[in-house]
Amino acid sequence: MMLQSTDQSPAALRLVGAGVVYPNGTRALHPTSLAFAEGAFTVLLGPSGAGKSTLLRSLNGLVPLTEGHVEVSRLGPLRDARAWREHRRATGMVFQQHQLIGRLTAFANVLTGRLGHHHALRTLLPLPTAEKRLALNALARVGLLEFALRRADQLSGGQQQRVGIARALAQQPSLVLADEPVASLDPATAERVLALLHGICRQDGLTAIVSLHQVELARRFADRIIGIGGGRVVFDGPPDALDDAAVRGIYGGTPPAPTPATRMLEDVT
Repeated sequence: MMLQSTDQSPAALRLVGAGVVYPNGTRALHPTSLAFAEGAFTVLLGPSGAGKSTLLRSLNGLVPLTEGHVEVSRLGPLRDARAWREHRRATGMVFQQHQLIGRLTAFANVLTGRLGHHHALRTLLPLPTAEKRLALNALARVGLLEFALRRADQLSGGQQQRVGIARALAQQPSLVLADEPVASLDPATAERVLALLHGICRQDGLTAIVSLHQVELARRFADRIIGIGGGRVVFDGPPDALDDAAVRGIYGGTPPAPTPATRMLEDVT
């Protein structure tokens, strides 16, 4: 059964009749309309191939819509390249595989989060001191200031993902999109990284939309869970409404078993 969110907060952005068909003819997202509340931590939950990454990436144009559109509270419908650029400038993106430049330091990688705020020619010159302070502050917030001058490819997976979060923070975003940000991490590290991201978004009042496949993490951190299956929304509601029947509806069968780390987490919370 699909539940409708009762959150009455103003919408930071909306999908309106949004659908995606890939060039090979695959329907990845059926026409979907959703509103995302300002300051909420929303989790898109579902198995691999369900369409949650397609939905999430359509929110900043990484996956172009083939029908419908995206609306942003301060910009209205995103109809042209200029509106999309302005939206992306205020949108921090965190990726599953970090998308860092391995030969560059953690500091240099975080500093790339400021490039969207400058014209192309300006980025050929050293960025101002104020920008460097922003990058260092972002590293400090994720607990990696002491690793600022270490090459990214010399960091652990969890540390690399924290650099990715710091890079997103350096943009000074109002919206954070995180596409399976902990899927490549061990369970204990995944919980710590997601707790860090959740805490920062809470502290800064950021709107966050995060795709996950771990049911336990969704229940622990989400304000709202949107279940995706077969390119459609099959559940929409608060975490306490996500019972076993709802999970089976999302995953099309037996719910995924809790990992040892998340089972321990449930025991103490």
